[in-house]
Amino acid sequence: MPRVVHFEVIAQDPERAVQFYGDVFGWTANKWEGPAEYWLVMTGDCDKPGINGGIVRTRDTSQPALTVNTIEVENVDDYVAKAEAAGGTCAVPKMPIPGVGWLAYCKDPDGVLFGLMQSDPQAG
Repeated sequence: MPRVVHFEVIAQDPERAVQFYGDVFGWTANKWEGPAEYWLVMTGDCDKPGINGGIVRTRDTSQPALTVNTIEVENVDDYVAKAEAAGGTCAVPKMPIPGVGWLAYCKDPDGVLFGLMQSDPQAG
């Protein structure tokens, strides 16, 4: 069964968000060395329940800040099709995340945004 494996805080000022979540929860964040401006967030001990995430700069400052949950799936294309068949929409088509996998964003029938991630270290 696919599970939520990652969250993203989409912020207008990622540096401020990194500082805020560190001050409030003690989370640590390191800037990713990949092709996007992205901070990887560690929320705690990996031996305990919970997920880690990321902080990314919003591309549209007119949109409110939000958090997006990403669900790990075996095949992004199959799950985009399932989401559409169930009344959802594809918001951002499948794209490679180099060295990580394939990512797409969908919306449920109420417009709630979520990510679909297919692990594939060869993506890119």
